[in-house]
Amino acid sequence: MTDSANPSANQNVEQIECVRAYDGYFAVDRYRLRHSLFAGGMGGEIVREVFERGHAAAVLPYDPLRDEVVLIEQFRIGAHAGGRPPWLVEIIAGIIEDGETPADVARREAKEEAGCQIDRLEPVGDFIVSPGGSSEIISIFCGETTSRGIGGVHGLADEGEDIRVQVVPAAVAFDMVRTGVIYGAPPVIALQWLALNHADLRRRWRR
Repeated sequence: MTDSANPSANQNVEQIECVRAYDGYFAVDRYRLRHSLFAGGMGGEIVREVFERGHAAAVLPYDPLRDEVVLIEQFRIGAHAGGRPPWLVEIIAGIIEDGETPADVARREAKEEAGCQIDRLEPVGDFIVSPGGSSEIISIFCGETTSRGIGGVHGLADEGEDIRVQVVPAAVAFDMVRTGVIYGAPPVIALQWLALNHADLRRRWRR
């Protein structure tokens, strides 16, 4: 039986092969492997594909003086392919490039996607987005900003970005999660974290 205090005890993976099955805008790797079973011993060989897009960082800009957050809206092919409305209300995010830290990306993307200056950063956490088929880990932050004058349409034209920026009261953003207007995982995680830490963070950042 697995030790509940150490879930990885007696859990093993035997990787037989890993080949690049597709290499385009994103990549797909195909694995052949066996892994240990909860009942003991090793299972049979299985084949799994993993979607590789790198790791990412995301930031929810928050103005503690005005008690407002900065959100973005943009077209998302995944939502379109899944039969959902493809323009999603989200938080700022981007892929971590070689030599960058997650904090570097949070600040860079805030400038590119929203014309937003980030001061202090508060880590929300690191999350695996879709462990059944992707290796991506996203590092989420809440970032101190000044929301006055933020808005408009931003993004890099050569990357096909068309991003609308909006500033909303924190309480309104929390309600957008509650009512399902916001349903992407990173913004839901970030806004729920802010709702839980709202009073403490506002007190500390208003100093």
